[in-house]
Amino acid sequence: MHDFDYKHGKLHCADVSLKGIAHELGTPFYCYSLPTLKRHVRAFEDPLAGVDHQTCFAMKANSSLAILAFMAGQGLGADVVSGGELYRAIKAGIPGNKIVYSGVGKTTDEIDMAIHAGIMMFNIESEQELEVINARAGKLGKKAPISIRVNPDVDPKTHPYISTGMKNNKFGIDIEGSMAQYLRAKNMENIEIVGIDCHIGSQLTEVRPFIDAAARLKALIANLASLGVELRYLDLGGGLGITYLDEEPPNPKEYCAAIIDAVGNLGLKLIFEPGRVIVGNAGVLVTEVLYRKETAAKTFIIVDAGMNDLLRPALYGSYHDIKPLEEKNGETIKADVVGPICESSDFLAKDRDLPNLIRGDMIAVMSAGAYGFTMASNYNSRTKPPEVLVDGAEYYVLSKRQTYEDLIVAENIPETVR
Repeated sequence: MHDFDYKHGKLHCADVSLKGIAHELGTPFYCYSLPTLKRHVRAFEDPLAGVDHQTCFAMKANSSLAILAFMAGQGLGADVVSGGELYRAIKAGIPGNKIVYSGVGKTTDEIDMAIHAGIMMFNIESEQELEVINARAGKLGKKAPISIRVNPDVDPKTHPYISTGMKNNKFGIDIEGSMAQYLRAKNMENIEIVGIDCHIGSQLTEVRPFIDAAARLKALIANLASLGVELRYLDLGGGLGITYLDEEPPNPKEYCAAIIDAVGNLGLKLIFEPGRVIVGNAGVLVTEVLYRKETAAKTFIIVDAGMNDLLRPALYGSYHDIKPLEEKNGETIKADVVGPICESSDFLAKDRDLPNLIRGDMIAVMSAGAYGFTMASNYNSRTKPPEVLVDGAEYYVLSKRQTYEDLIVAENIPETVR
């Protein structure tokens, strides 16, 4: 459910006309709905009432400071995968003890930063990482809280690029190997074992893979307990999908009920890491039609947003619905919606049945709140678009459109090249 609907023939976010924002800020821009974010957080949190848990928002989906501050106000923590994300989370007011640090490539500087921040736990992804974190904690005179990310070899039935829990993925440690690593960690002077972690993939549209992964973790937890390894947290990751086209993912209530039933009475605090399911359908990318190009093979609608603004279609072949900012009746066309980037993979939609769009029309690329702006780049020396947040009849600029000066502010030309 979202707040992007037509009113008097014009697409609005809540009570704000998207075309009105475009006239004031230009295009392209990202727009997020605060009421949608509130509903989505409550849809996830309410079914967990009475359950000992902590929800840690997966910042990789959307790392806007304002949205993170909203999450903090709702009691959510953060799942971070870099020093930059950790810095943002802290700046947004998320306390360290509500932050989980995931990711396969933590640097020593990032590890030190996280230890100083007093995070809830590191999710360990490899044997060497465990050794490095133990060494860094010792150097700092601290104990580092850790869980091991267990790779349960469960097929998440999603795009292979966002599958993370199978044995051929780079993430985590297989179940057999994780037992040995827990026993090693138990004997490390500067490591405190606090949990166990699992994340099997993103954009999952079935509950079954989550249940299968939980069952495998339960067996491992029992084995660990028999060897004297006691845990406090069970981190079940995230990955619950949303509807982009015709997917029918389980709703959060169904997902939470299934997880709670599968986990049973383990006596562990549950950690969840949702991202896309909260922010995905809470945002759109608005862009303007620059040209309409007809060839013998097909029609191209060329817009001022490209793969540098929204990478998912080029990277994954992902579907995003396209809606005109002003309702159009009558004739439709079949066309590719493409951007200005000098790559053949620069498209937002392929062979799509669309309204009869012409130069100057504006469109909204739907379901762009997750993995949209966070994956944006300056490729082709293009400036990143602004982000705005709508609440009722007001909108707020969260990040300004970059300027050309911003593109070169960190660069230097040494005299030797002149």
